[in-house]
Amino acid sequence: MKKIFLLLALATGLNVAANAQDKSVSFGVKAGVAFPNMTISTMGISASADAKTTFYVGAVADFKVSNIFSVQPGLTFMSKGTKSSNQTFGDENMKIEVESSSVNVSYLELPVNAIGNFELGTGKFFIGAGPYVAYALNGNTKDGGVKEDIKFGSGPDDMKRMDFGLNFLTGYQLNNGLNIHAGYGLGLSNLGNESGSGFDAKIKNKVFSVGLGFMF
Repeated sequence: MKKIFLLLALATGLNVAANAQDKSVSFGVKAGVAFPNMTISTMGISASADAKTTFYVGAVADFKVSNIFSVQPGLTFMSKGTKSSNQTFGDENMKIEVESSSVNVSYLELPVNAIGNFELGTGKFFIGAGPYVAYALNGNTKDGGVKEDIKFGSGPDDMKRMDFGLNFLTGYQLNNGLNIHAGYGLGLSNLGNESGSGFDAKIKNKVFSVGLGFMF
C-alpha cells in the first residue's frame, strides 16, 4: 500500500512539474476520412481511376523549435488504393462492358512534417509539408466480385511494399488542443516492378484526407 501511495505521489509531482514548464514536446492523436486514388502512366499516357472512401488513424509528436516553427513526426495507419465502376464502351454494333473493380492496400505510414504555426483568434492556424515513407501491411484486389490478395515482392506481377512521397497539410487548432485538419499525400515511388518491356506501367499513390485531432 505504501508503494502505491509513493507511486501516486511521484506521478502527481511529475505531472505538476510538466505542466509548470513551457511544453517543448507535445503528443496527439488524429483520425478521419481519406479519399485515396492511384495514377497509372505508361507509354506517355497518364490516367487516374476513381477515388475511394477509406479512413486513417494515427499519433503525432510535435517538437517546438520556436513560437512559429515546429517539427512533427507521426505514425499513421491508412487504407489506400483506387476503384472503378461499371462502364460500357462502344456503340450498338459492338459493346465492351467493364465490371467494377478496386485496389485496397493498408499502409503504416511515417511522415515527418515541418509546421508553421500562426496565432489566430482563440487558437492557431497551421500549415506544413514534409516527406513520408510507408510500408504496405496487406492488400487485395476485387474484380467483378472476385477477391484476390496482392503479392508483394520484386516479381513482375508483384507490388512493392515500400512507398515514399510528400505530405502537405493545413488546419486550425483551438487552445484546448482540438484541431481540424486536411492533408494531401503525393506518392513519388513507383509501386510496380519494371520488366524492361517498354510497356511498363508506373503506379503511384495519391490521397486527400480530412479529419480531427487532439494535442495533449
